[in-house]
Amino acid sequence: MQAVFDGHNDVLLRLWKGRQTGADPVAEFRDGTTTGHIDGPRAKDGGLSGGICAIYIPSSKGLVLEEPDVDGHYHTPLDAPLERAPSLDIAIEMAAIAHALDREGAWRLCRSTADIRVAMQAGIFAAVLHMEGCEALDADLTALDVFYAAGLRSLGPVWSRNNIFGHGVPFAYPLSPDTGPGLTDHGFALVKACNRLGIAIDLAHITEQGFWDVAKTTDQPLIASHSNAHALTPVARNLTDKQLDAIRESEGLVGLNYAVTMLRPDGRDDADTPLSDMVRHIDYLVERVGIDGVALGSDFDGALIPGDIADASGNQKLVAALQDAGYGDAELGKICRENWLRVLARAWHE
Repeated sequence: MQAVFDGHNDVLLRLWKGRQTGADPVAEFRDGTTTGHIDGPRAKDGGLSGGICAIYIPSSKGLVLEEPDVDGHYHTPLDAPLERAPSLDIAIEMAAIAHALDREGAWRLCRSTADIRVAMQAGIFAAVLHMEGCEALDADLTALDVFYAAGLRSLGPVWSRNNIFGHGVPFAYPLSPDTGPGLTDHGFALVKACNRLGIAIDLAHITEQGFWDVAKTTDQPLIASHSNAHALTPVARNLTDKQLDAIRESEGLVGLNYAVTMLRPDGRDDADTPLSDMVRHIDYLVERVGIDGVALGSDFDGALIPGDIADASGNQKLVAALQDAGYGDAELGKICRENWLRVLARAWHE
């Protein structure tokens, strides 16, 4: 079994939603549940030894993809920007869940790659705190220092909506990621602050212009935690060849997103998506970025994934499919965990 460190999941969002209805997030993760994709038992079953766990502030209406037309095309409008005060409240509540899980031994909140390796070796889920869209942060970035002290080690300036830091891409097929402006002045300041503190910057969800704005500003390797190849599935969330080339040049990383809309050639939201579509994207990314720049970024608990994977317990089915496609143990070790640990070490000044 290959141990997997996964680059993106939304388990904190699911646990937070459950707490709103009276569920105990610690018990739900530690003891297991029948809902969602990740909990402790299913992670162990699938060799999911850790991952980057997002603080994500949901929109009031939730994400509902626009119905495709007869050609399978759709263009879901961007969600409206969020107010900061309620976003900060939710972000604190999700961070508190992360700390409760750590305190009760359900997972270990990691602040370094050494922490990750120790937790993985001990058989404890190694969680890294991430912020997906920075609506909870203020323009002066005072809150960033507080979240960093609480364990935040990764962030994406935007989700697929606009905020004071930059502009996001819509969920649309087919569409280029070049959909609008990039970083704002506050966004450039955020990138520089992350460089100073050692917080990894995630380029998933940002416009192509925002991607280039970060690339010219950051001193870190370029990271797209859960995005696939636009050449194979032309949704706005996927990466163009030019972006993939820049990731390679920076010695960065792209994590395969399991979301079926980002895997299928037709972009449809259909769980009947074969593992061969996942392998096809991995093959393309390896050819374009190199074996040292490709990893996994499942989007567990945040997207519809292939039915053959189903949840975290099915991770080794993808590993087996990659083995069948000719990937050896050393290459699989890089894709499953080592590439993430390499780029995080650089971003975190280790």
